[in-house]
Amino acid sequence: MWRTSTISNVVRSTQLGAKILSQFASKWVSDRRQGLGERVRGAVRPAGPLKPRLEQAVRQIRAQVGKLEQTCVKLKDRDNTIFTRVVSSIQKHDMSHATIYANELAEVRKMNKMVTQAKLALEQISLRLNTVSELGDVVVTLTPAMGVIKNVQAGVMSIIPEAENEISEISGLLSGILVDAGQMGGYTLNFQTANEDAEKILGEASTVAEARMKEKFPSLPSSIPVGDPIAEGM
Repeated sequence: MWRTSTISNVVRSTQLGAKILSQFASKWVSDRRQGLGERVRGAVRPAGPLKPRLEQAVRQIRAQVGKLEQTCVKLKDRDNTIFTRVVSSIQKHDMSHATIYANELAEVRKMNKMVTQAKLALEQISLRLNTVSELGDVVVTLTPAMGVIKNVQAGVMSIIPEAENEISEISGLLSGILVDAGQMGGYTLNFQTANEDAEKILGEASTVAEARMKEKFPSLPSSIPVGDPIAEGM
């Protein structure tokens, strides 16, 4: 009797464990049959409902990067036009108009730097999301990503108003994935480390953006007073 009861308990425990494991794996892989070995690997290296959502987020981020690149091209064309006017005014010894155009140019270059920085930051987030292979990676990667996304949104919304809703959608999608991943793995979010990582990503993007601006855009004559150091330093 004891042996029969013990065997029954073992069977029930095994069935319960298999059920929990199957439910956990199905959170990452949907509509796919798996063997026991695959379900075990799925618990360690998830690949299901979270994965398509991550892939969707990456696609949306890449689409936003493409739109930011188009904005950079338009701003570059605008820069060329204004710079030509600055040069023409100087040649005519019309320094008042040269100064007006130079300050307008400074604003255009400031916007271009902000858009370039946002584009670089989103590219970095996209690359990081592509390397996610484990549940813990999702939490570690997405926590600082949320800070970067919010910073990008605040930076470009005045330049590209239509981007606000699109970036908000990306933010909401990533937030949902982060919450689900945290609940599934029982992870505690380290916001201090996440903020430091976000600041590092944004800092690197800013440095690269400034370097690219200096490479792409010609400097203005030092004799023209300009209200923004971005234009003066080029």
